[in-house]
Amino acid sequence: MTPSILAALAGAGFMVAAWLLHRQERTRAIDELLGLSPLPAVEERDGPDPASALTGRAVDLAGQVVDRLDRGRSFSSALDRARIPLRPGEFVIVVAGGALAVAAALLAVTSSVPVAVLGALAAGAAGPLVVRRRIAKRRQAFQDQLPDALSLVASSLTAGHTFLRAIQMMCEESGPPLSEEFSRVVAESRLGDPVVAALERMGERLQIRDVDMVVQAIRIQQTVGGRLADLLHTLGEFMRAREEVRREVNVLTAEGRMSAYVLAALVPFLFGVMNVLNPEYVEPLYSGWGLGLLIGCLASVATGMVVILRMVRIDV
Repeated sequence: MTPSILAALAGAGFMVAAWLLHRQERTRAIDELLGLSPLPAVEERDGPDPASALTGRAVDLAGQVVDRLDRGRSFSSALDRARIPLRPGEFVIVVAGGALAVAAALLAVTSSVPVAVLGALAAGAAGPLVVRRRIAKRRQAFQDQLPDALSLVASSLTAGHTFLRAIQMMCEESGPPLSEEFSRVVAESRLGDPVVAALERMGERLQIRDVDMVVQAIRIQQTVGGRLADLLHTLGEFMRAREEVRREVNVLTAEGRMSAYVLAALVPFLFGVMNVLNPEYVEPLYSGWGLGLLIGCLASVATGMVVILRMVRIDV
């Protein structure tokens, strides 16, 4: 096998091993929580698996590095908000394995070390972007579900149910991510925590302005009194009207966002095509001032994309 194929296999092996190790530890934790006695494992009879031991040490080392760099545990909180069932160390190993596989694939196709290095860096940078993208999609889905959820809670309150029971019934009728977050609120309330405090923690996790507004409205209502059902109906109608304006703004600014994506993707696409069709033409860029030009080109493209996206972003 060529070194590039071996590197690709090693990267894929690290990703699979980290995922299997995570699944094994999660199953063991559930068994301990339920008081189940696990079956004797194969490594207890035949000795430890070298691949699993190596992966476990790599995950532990990556987790220690992340803990030292991230004192506030913001990365772990981001994985929790994104609903990615991985620890920070496992996520780092999976991203590193993916970057190694991408670099090996580019090295096999282009036979260029700088291109492989740039591909590995891009693949490594894509990991945090995936987390942010999942968080943004989850927040948007929650915002889309929130007005209808408030209407369901208000209808249940009008029918005579308690506030906690209304939230529980709403969770039964709604889908994720809204049902997941409010089910967590119900579980915390059953453990003795006040409902408003549980809602405030949910707002801190999600970091959504509408949720903060709802929590503050509920807190004020509990302080001064009044009909909570009417208040929730009013908030739901207000959120629906603002969401219509937000969608109209997104439609009007869609052309600008698409232009940013196309212009940003055009440069690396043409560079890859020229590198495959005529490698000698772009070979001077891999040494001397060529590397500086490549870095400057990437910085220019990234800056232009950020500027265009900021120009078309309008908060409603």
